[in-house]
Amino acid sequence: MTRATMRAWSVVRPGPVTQDPLRLVERPVPVPGPDELLVRVRACGVCRTDLHVTEGDLPARRAGVTPGHEVVGVVEGAGSGVRGLTVGDRVGVAWLRRTDGVCAYCARGAENLCPRSEYTGWDTDGGYAEYTTVPAAFAYPLPGALDDVAAAPLLCAGIIGFRALRRTSLPPGGRLGLYGFGGSAHLCAQVALAEGAIVHVVTREPAARELALGLGAASACGLTDRPPQPLDAAILFAPAGELVPVALRALDRGGVLAVAGIHLTDVPPLRYETELFYEKELRSVTSNTRADGREFLALAARYAVRATTHAYPLSAAPRALRDLKAGRFDGAAVLVNDLS
Repeated sequence: MTRATMRAWSVVRPGPVTQDPLRLVERPVPVPGPDELLVRVRACGVCRTDLHVTEGDLPARRAGVTPGHEVVGVVEGAGSGVRGLTVGDRVGVAWLRRTDGVCAYCARGAENLCPRSEYTGWDTDGGYAEYTTVPAAFAYPLPGALDDVAAAPLLCAGIIGFRALRRTSLPPGGRLGLYGFGGSAHLCAQVALAEGAIVHVVTREPAARELALGLGAASACGLTDRPPQPLDAAILFAPAGELVPVALRALDRGGVLAVAGIHLTDVPPLRYETELFYEKELRSVTSNTRADGREFLALAARYAVRATTHAYPLSAAPRALRDLKAGRFDGAAVLVNDLS
């Protein structure tokens, strides 16, 4: 039987994670709406977007919000209108929580651009808690082959990296550059490699370079270095605008750079001749569609995509965010619920 209250991390005052903006609070267990599921959290991935929400890089949309949008959990209750998912089912909860379903963008299959879209852990409370809710239509049924910790990073880092990869229009057998090599990039790389791409990684972290080479990257170099061959496409995962011209200069003629993050520091002026001429393109990535999520999860199973994970207890969420910001781990951090 579900308890009346639960413990959850709350962003009491957005600010640097070194100043403890998160507080562990007691609050009522959420009641699912007619179309929603109540999910008991078993694990929740730690995404860089959680860091942006906590530190205030993204403007607050809900006072005292609970971050977290890479949730693996078990259905504990459902609204009266829910069909197809029942108590005991294991599901994933991702970043995109709800869209209006009727706007021009939703009608053409671009629900990620819906102006009335809502997001888990930003507009509504997310998975840094014992329980969360999700509209049943936006929950992902999860196969039993992956354990909770392995599955969690796939639900945002994996899906967003996959959408970014598709946004590059990488040709078959193409040369792909990945700038930054954290939770999302190391999953994206596995899909690209499985599909025949030549992958070059650019990152400041030695451990991340080692991970990239271990996964099969053709090269891994530091931020001041250029990949050993011109790139057909590149993805910028690091939230550093100063890397945009760096990546554009590394592109071959007709190459595409996709910026994968929801937050980016200011981009310096671009020189047309060296960074944009020869029909180079700069594209952004905005959230994802549910179709992206379903396609990626199917490919992840087919290609045996696996996250490199570092488990933290949910009670240590602030430490996980501090370690993420400091670059103390490769791959992805995952919070395991030790509060229930």
